[in-house]
Amino acid sequence: MRFKIKSKQMTFADLEVLLNPSFTNKRLKRLSEIQDSIDWGSIEKALIENYEPGRNEFGSSPYPPLMRFKCLLLQKWFRIDSDPELESQINDSIAFKRFLEISLDKPSPDHSTFSRFRGRLSKLENSKLKRKDFK
Repeated sequence: MRFKIKSKQMTFADLEVLLNPSFTNKRLKRLSEIQDSIDWGSIEKALIENYEPGRNEFGSSPYPPLMRFKCLLLQKWFRIDSDPELESQINDSIAFKRFLEISLDKPSPDHSTFSRFRGRLSKLENSKLKRKDFK
């Protein structure tokens, strides 16, 4: 299964945020520090090995599991009460988009993406996904 491909090319809006110091704020700075301090590669590897995406032949490719996992982390860390609110906050927040590596001109995953991922991930909690995968 192929996942959506992150664009390596920056838009003008992405460059403006990256290069303009007036766009920095506490949330952006803190999420950048978290982004740099965690070994996301091992988490992504464990997710890809243990998470099987849906097999629908129609529609666009699914979002990468790591991006969806990071969305759930943002929801927990910032006490966002609902999946529709999480979608809205990602679309409104430069810091969230940078943390998720979503270009500023691209929309957030749909709120139903979060709930489906959470449900499928929770099934893995008791079956396949083991702590040893993160070592």
